[in-house]
Amino acid sequence: MVSFNKTSVFFAKIFAKIIVKATVTTAIATALLIPLNGCTGDGRLASVTNGTVPEAALLAAPNQPKTGMFASVANPEIPPLAPLGPPPIPADNPMSTAKVALGKLLFFDPRLGGDASVSCATCHDPEQGWSWAEDISRGYPGTVHWRSNQTIINAAYYSKLFWAGSTPSLESQAPSAARGGVAGNGENDIMEARLRLIPEYVKQFNAVFGEPWPTINNAWKAIAAFERTLIQRDTPLDKYLSGDKSVFTMQQVRGKTLYEGKARCILCHNGALTSNEKYYNIGVPRAQRWLDDGLAQITFRFEYYAKGATEALYRSAKDDVGLYFRNKNKWSKGKFRVPSLRYIAYTAPYMRQGQFYTLEEVIDFYNRGGFDEDGNTSSFPETKSPLIKKLDLTEDEKEDLLAFLETFSGAQIIIPKPKLPPYKPLFSLAELEAAQAAK
Repeated sequence: MVSFNKTSVFFAKIFAKIIVKATVTTAIATALLIPLNGCTGDGRLASVTNGTVPEAALLAAPNQPKTGMFASVANPEIPPLAPLGPPPIPADNPMSTAKVALGKLLFFDPRLGGDASVSCATCHDPEQGWSWAEDISRGYPGTVHWRSNQTIINAAYYSKLFWAGSTPSLESQAPSAARGGVAGNGENDIMEARLRLIPEYVKQFNAVFGEPWPTINNAWKAIAAFERTLIQRDTPLDKYLSGDKSVFTMQQVRGKTLYEGKARCILCHNGALTSNEKYYNIGVPRAQRWLDDGLAQITFRFEYYAKGATEALYRSAKDDVGLYFRNKNKWSKGKFRVPSLRYIAYTAPYMRQGQFYTLEEVIDFYNRGGFDEDGNTSSFPETKSPLIKKLDLTEDEKEDLLAFLETFSGAQIIIPKPKLPPYKPLFSLAELEAAQAAK
């Protein structure tokens, strides 16, 4: 049992921490001129956590701020736009030319899947923005996926992947897709056995990893290494932010001012990646395919069941609950990770189920405060972020903003598809003919 003196000391330390934290909170709130009783996007009271200011800190900004207001706020939640640096490389998967070359082959090889018909490149097609140019991604034969496909370009910079941030690295993303029931539908032992029946892979895995036979985990490492070469750092935006002001037109300069101010884009699409990697419900309406497409409905229900939804939610839901699948917190319903805006010239349609096919539609959606042209918004209005509000952009301002968004993309990245190595025949033609003759 703790003595009275030890108990007193224990609670004294707790109270001291509370006082210090309250002082820090007050100081930060005062500096940003925000109310301490603000409300976060999940409906809970705002607080300062780990030295960062939550969503409530951003709400104090007026709907039409002065030029560049958000970009000039000294707030770790709103880092300014910046040129993209080299991608991070994990210590347990160093890069090499040979590993990248192997990963490129594997990325395009459908034998890393269930029936050897679907590869990474099948759904992340270089000619379709390294994504899939339909509202919902294609799925494994006989199925359809249930979310829009995100581009692989610059995926190396994310700290969490997929719309709900379910994997922390490219090394874990690849098997999640290859083995997913509505994506690759592969089995580790079958995929690994196929690799071992291909002499060129046996040779390359041995050279890269020093192993006598290919292993499936090293296949994911090779694919991840290749994906870390799929980056774009030479966009007009990068050049402008690096000091070359001549690459922007006056319209794009005006668009940048809107992006960092009145249009409020910088609140979430900030930093070098143009994503704060946080989760928000921005009001995107549900995908109508859940109601009209029988196969999509089957996939939708399969995903709810597989992700551990309650029976009540399974029977009633008609929309994707997003982050809720990860943490089962009711305030997370309808929230998704902020995607990067880089390379967006080639990655239409946009949003989690491809609800909008053009950037003009996206701008109009935000301008209306998170409503589509028919007045539809999130199926979970109680979690819709208060950051999303009517913008009152004029037609000229929308055109300026669109012109600026075009600077986030450079030249389209297209590479020739490699010739895949063949299996080693299990027997020669002469042996086959002899076996047939012996029957």
